[in-house]
Amino acid sequence: MAKRIRRLFSAEFKLEAAQLVLDQNYSVLEAANAMGVGKSTMDKWVRQLKLERKGISPKASPMTPEQIEIRELKKKIAQLEEHNEILKKLPTFRDIPHLTRNIERSIL
Repeated sequence: MAKRIRRLFSAEFKLEAAQLVLDQNYSVLEAANAMGVGKSTMDKWVRQLKLERKGISPKASPMTPEQIEIRELKKKIAQLEEHNEILKKLPTFRDIPHLTRNIERSIL
């Protein structure tokens, strides 16, 4: 039995396809044929767009504790990288001539 290859569609493609039904009065079958997707796929995209227009976001599967931890760690890494970039831009004592001279004098 041949393994089916699952096609991936961009969010823009899905939106455009669903808008054919909701905004341009295509039937689900007509829009599915025009976009080259299955009827059930088109049905799902239309339902999702209807919910989004009502302000209801699609349900996501619950995150595992590991996924939550990974998300938090990624946030922390991003924050630390941002702080690191800021610190790299700050002048050092060697970049400020009068401070360098004062330090050299105090050492002697």
